[in-house]
Amino acid sequence: MKWGDRFGIRRRRGADRVTTLDREATDADIESLIAFARSRTGVEFYVEPETFATDTTAMAIAADGEWTRRRVGSPSVIQKVARDLRLPVYDVQITGYPQRMRDFNERRRRQGGASL
Repeated sequence: MKWGDRFGIRRRRGADRVTTLDREATDADIESLIAFARSRTGVEFYVEPETFATDTTAMAIAADGEWTRRRVGSPSVIQKVARDLRLPVYDVQITGYPQRMRDFNERRRRQGGASL
């Protein structure tokens, strides 16, 4: 295993698959998603596709709509994390984002909260 690849990000994605304008996913990205999931209830993961400018990302969305987004390298990485945590993972291109996330963003906006 390469240094800094505890979760097999490069192995699952392939060493030659690095987006043009973005940095690669790191173990810290995955650990952040795990910490979020462990510290909140009702968390679900939503995989977002790689784009020209951004690596594959995943959003962890809690029951109250609070969320965080991090790079994951490939869908298989977050699928493994979700399996290990016994949490669901969805493809956002198929399911879309849950209404609770939009409601959370709207509450934050109305309260003058920091931009997400």
